[in-house]
Amino acid sequence: MIRKLVSSVLVVALVLVGTTAQVSAAVIGTQQALAAEARQARIAEVQTMLARADVEAAMVELGVDPAQARLRVASLSDAELAQLHGQLQELPAGGVLAVLGVILVVFIVLDLTGVVKIFRR
Repeated sequence: MIRKLVSSVLVVALVLVGTTAQVSAAVIGTQQALAAEARQARIAEVQTMLARADVEAAMVELGVDPAQARLRVASLSDAELAQLHGQLQELPAGGVLAVLGVILVVFIVLDLTGVVKIFRR
């Protein structure tokens, strides 16, 4: 009886050992680390601009869900994110024009990516 139990446990243990997942780690280069860090910084800056109360109010007024817009920014490609971030950096600080410019840029990106249909084609 004990012999069958021990052999059953050993069989199960050997089967489980054979099905373990392989894990590998690799060293990333400095450029890759800096690119990932720059991407996260850009996302944080854009998210900060979108989280402003006046920007959120304007988005709601135009029919765009602010939470959906923030999720969409996080899923932009590096090129789209860099373009959006650059446009946000060129805008003047504060004022109605800055808010409208940011909203327009966000709407264009959202429309091009197919999240919302604002501009009729």
